[in-house]
Amino acid sequence: MEAFLVSTGIVALAEIGDKTQLLAFILAAKFRKPLPIVLGILIATLANHGFAGALGAWVTSLVSPQALRWVLGLSFIGMGLWTLIPDKFEEDEARFVRLGVFGTTLVAFFLAEMGDKTQIATVALAAQYQSFYWVVAGTTLGMMIANVPAVLLGDRIAQRMPVRLIHGIAAAIFVALGAATLLGAGESLGF
Repeated sequence: MEAFLVSTGIVALAEIGDKTQLLAFILAAKFRKPLPIVLGILIATLANHGFAGALGAWVTSLVSPQALRWVLGLSFIGMGLWTLIPDKFEEDEARFVRLGVFGTTLVAFFLAEMGDKTQIATVALAAQYQSFYWVVAGTTLGMMIANVPAVLLGDRIAQRMPVRLIHGIAAAIFVALGAATLLGAGESLGF
């Protein structure tokens, strides 16, 4: 259950102001059809984070527990620093309009999430917790917590969110996880 809760919290915070959240705002403004947008985000996230979680689980079978501890610890610290760098969204990431609202959202969101910090975090969390299903469920829920309000409320909430503060909190959590991992937290998990 810890894997689920930590994954949900970290991704929900890291997603605030992320390029995929900006994409959700743009899709909502462009199409004004929340249900197919939300469903597209959900399915794209499940596919993307399912792949990332499987990769994280696979990495644990390749790397020694001691090396994994260092890789994960430094990865979490790196994620914390990356979280402090604002994302930019390119309008051409939403260029698949001929696919309809659902198809455009699915393809654009899946592609925008490739190599994104929340996808990388999913790989690291799956490796850290060795709990594929709980991590993917948590990171997916975190994405939905951050993006569904963006789709439903759009610009009304965008201007009121303290994005820098939220990024700072997410960065602090990532750095704390990294430091705890480097100091031996998780040894009961095998690293």
